[in-house]
Amino acid sequence: MNNEFEQISVKPGFMRHNGGVLFRAISEIEYEFKSKVNENHLNAAGITHGGYLSALVDAGSGTAAHRTTGNAPCVTISLDLKFIGASKLGDEILGNTKILKKTNTLVFLFCELKCKNKIITSASGVWKILTKR
Repeated sequence: MNNEFEQISVKPGFMRHNGGVLFRAISEIEYEFKSKVNENHLNAAGITHGGYLSALVDAGSGTAAHRTTGNAPCVTISLDLKFIGASKLGDEILGNTKILKKTNTLVFLFCELKCKNKIITSASGVWKILTKR
């Protein structure tokens, strides 16, 4: 298993426009991803916007769901987020996703975002595994 981070935001789209996401597999059920806070990620209070943190969790955890299914397409059904800390301009945010259960049609997972070794966001989510046409 290759433990190097790879850029997953290679196609034009939302996350590439927002600076991209680096991703790597830790094990069959654990994945890490990271991104750096840019000026356009900040809210009026000067801290990272919750919408950006949500998008980062969705992109990183969605990729984890995709990889754990053998690269089947997956879409987010639900994502429950708790914002419990803050990050600022220039900070690196590290995400860790753990796959809790995979069925034939669903992936259940948990994710934490950390900044400077402190949890800033926790999330649980469910992804639907789509069948290829």
